[in-house]
Amino acid sequence: MSKNKKSLQDLTLLDRFLFAEVMEDPKTFENILSIILGEDISIKGRPQSEHENRTSPLKRQVRLDVWAEDETDAVYNIEAQKENTKNLPHRSRFYQALIDSKLLDPGEVDFSNMKDCYSIIIAPFDLFGRGLYQYTFQMTCAETGQPLEDGATRIFLNTHGKNSEDISPELKELLYYMEHTTEEISCSTSRLQQIKNHVNIVKSSEEIGVKYMQEWEEKILEKRKARAEGLAEGRAEGRTEGQTITLIQQMKKKIQKSKTLIQIADELEEEPDTIQSLYECVSQNINLATEEIYKIYISPDKTED
Repeated sequence: MSKNKKSLQDLTLLDRFLFAEVMEDPKTFENILSIILGEDISIKGRPQSEHENRTSPLKRQVRLDVWAEDETDAVYNIEAQKENTKNLPHRSRFYQALIDSKLLDPGEVDFSNMKDCYSIIIAPFDLFGRGLYQYTFQMTCAETGQPLEDGATRIFLNTHGKNSEDISPELKELLYYMEHTTEEISCSTSRLQQIKNHVNIVKSSEEIGVKYMQEWEEKILEKRKARAEGLAEGRAEGRTEGQTITLIQQMKKKIQKSKTLIQIADELEEEPDTIQSLYECVSQNINLATEEIYKIYISPDKTED
């Protein structure tokens, strides 16, 4: 076992694996959502972790971290995000558009039947630099301030906020627990205690422990395979061109799985800064052949076709 690998017991709710496992429980999903929104929410059925969403088989696939509907048919997508990838506002917009594309039945022409939709991102950093625990965005008119009332809401939660007086003590406590998910944390409300109890069940589950180990081992094997493919391709076609083409092939697969620059760099054992320009080139030309992307990448202006 790698010395850098966390045990299941050491994971926090900001770690994707634990977050997804915990949030598959309907009551836990309801409790967390109710605390965030400040009202009781009752969802239909079981939440879906890493819900696949794409508008056609040929288009980009996105896996929404945890997704559910409530009894009023409002839709909620909740994501825990540890790394500031610098693109979260744009990513939330993209997720919102994909969710919206699924909210009307085929042939439906009455757009007033679209469901309300909430996209929520929880992070251990202040994305907007204002010191707030919660940033809520809804469309308004720039000239008059009039709300558009289109039913779309995007919420960004910052576990390091400073305005305690503007949020409920329960939300503040939840955000702290998201980042410090340990047995020592005490809970002041029944909802928080229920969340903690379920986290403890997940962390002590032998079945989930095996699943976590298998997922970690798959990532290690993927890294080794990627490195071996890069070395083989580099030897066959010349180190600089061969390694670049291999990186493009690997990036295309990972970008199509909605992986971020940080995630891709980690899996390829590269520094994000060293592959960022290639990542951007591949992202912008994802539907082109690998060789065409390479030609664009090495061209002086790197412009899109």
